[in-house]
Amino acid sequence: MRRWNGWGEAAVEVLLPPSAQALLEDRLGPGTPPRDCSLEEVLARIPPSRLPNHPQVHTDPELRLRHAVGQGLPDWIAARSGRIQAPDGVAFPETNEDVRALLAYARAVGARVIPYGGGTSVVGHLRVLPDPRPALVIDLGRMNRLLALDRLSGLATFQTGIRGPDLEAALRAHGFTLGHFPQSFEYSTLGGWIATRSVGQFALGYGRIEELFVGGRVETPQGPLILPSLPPSAAGPDLRHLVLGSEGRLGILTEAVLRVRPLPEAEALGTFFFPDFDHGLAAARAMVQAGIPLTMLRLSTAEETRMTLLLSGREGWVRLLRGWLRLRGLGDTPCMLLLAAAGARRVVHAALAEAFHIARRHHGRSLGSRLAREWLRQRFRAPYLRNTLWAMGYAVDTLETAVIWARVPAMVTAIEEALRNGLADQGERVYAFSHVSHVYPHGANVYTTFLFRLAPDPEESLRRWQRLKQAASAAILRLGGTISHQHGVGVDHLPYLEAEKGPLGLAILRAMLRAVDPEEIMNPGKLIEGPGR
Repeated sequence: MRRWNGWGEAAVEVLLPPSAQALLEDRLGPGTPPRDCSLEEVLARIPPSRLPNHPQVHTDPELRLRHAVGQGLPDWIAARSGRIQAPDGVAFPETNEDVRALLAYARAVGARVIPYGGGTSVVGHLRVLPDPRPALVIDLGRMNRLLALDRLSGLATFQTGIRGPDLEAALRAHGFTLGHFPQSFEYSTLGGWIATRSVGQFALGYGRIEELFVGGRVETPQGPLILPSLPPSAAGPDLRHLVLGSEGRLGILTEAVLRVRPLPEAEALGTFFFPDFDHGLAAARAMVQAGIPLTMLRLSTAEETRMTLLLSGREGWVRLLRGWLRLRGLGDTPCMLLLAAAGARRVVHAALAEAFHIARRHHGRSLGSRLAREWLRQRFRAPYLRNTLWAMGYAVDTLETAVIWARVPAMVTAIEEALRNGLADQGERVYAFSHVSHVYPHGANVYTTFLFRLAPDPEESLRRWQRLKQAASAAILRLGGTISHQHGVGVDHLPYLEAEKGPLGLAILRAMLRAVDPEEIMNPGKLIEGPGR
């Protein structure tokens, strides 16, 4: 069973190697394990539902609790301290007609609606905000089927409640793949990917979700919105882009048509080390601007490289590796680049060969595929470390942006400095490290992990997180980065949206929302303040 107050399955535990634990204590000081509320304590605090009876609406307290929050750090603090606002009911539709009926019910009883996919949002999309109206969560988990596959056109139609593993299994049974693998892949859903403009780990080759989503159906409070599955069209603005990133504010996306492709003939991975981050950045930029058909480029800073190697738990092997790197002139602060390619065998071989030549021109050294294969094997287990670290007294969170190449080095420095200095006046340290996980011809994504000690008081832990989030967000905006490259806006990024969209842009978004949701029942308070506010 999944944890109600943490990440993943309750039976799965990922331990922190002693060397990584020692580094963490050196950087932050020893943590104090928090006192978490039990499930029984939290259930006792959930008030009765305010919703009238409906045959599809369930009001069981534990079911409501398990649909109350996502995976953001404020969500964790609320759940583990028992200060959680639960929805009033949860529904599990199975058809478009069920969804329409539930939206009609919500309008009739004056309830707001929170669409729910896999529960993996990290920026507050699922949070039940203060509001006098009752809250109804619509969980699409039972709308999880492959509806159609057009082999000739390379198009697959799915119900959007399907989770990542089930979607890939359905396609692979027919010899196809979507190739979309966010870190939340095991639990997140197709609808969530589209609603937040998700980016998969192999997006360099397969494309971001907006490149894969070609049509579908949205059930709105004003009726269904049908998005035809056309090749590129010049018939005015593309309505798909109103749905992409809409975060449940327009309605509930129930069906999606996706561009899929045959399973690749060959897949390959590679690992390179560079003497510093600047050399690695230059190599990654050269590779993407050369148009090499790779599916992934992931470059870690020296500090993240160090932590990644320590997390392997193979201390003897890591010492040998560091000695090997020094012998080849890579110094004491090497940076690791992981890459992947997929497709026709000859194309994959050619891509790796060209990447090898570019890496050598920028003083990179190849280490084969072992570390990349280990990363691939462990990539969906890494979030489980959040549970382990919390139990040790440490909070961990991530933030991300994207910026043009000319500002990437300054962005990494600014974000990390803002975080490391963010709690200095309290005598608390912050440990931060970054990687570039997605690259484009004109820029790159910067993804930063940061850790700090939990306070004895949950409210103080939340205040620490808020200060760090604000400091890092200010640094991102100052350097012209996007406030969100792949996590969406939700609640946590809402205050910064105007800096990116501008007042007129926000006015356009509000007018769009007003057209389909004049009563503001769809996930209010997320993405943007409501049309009438």
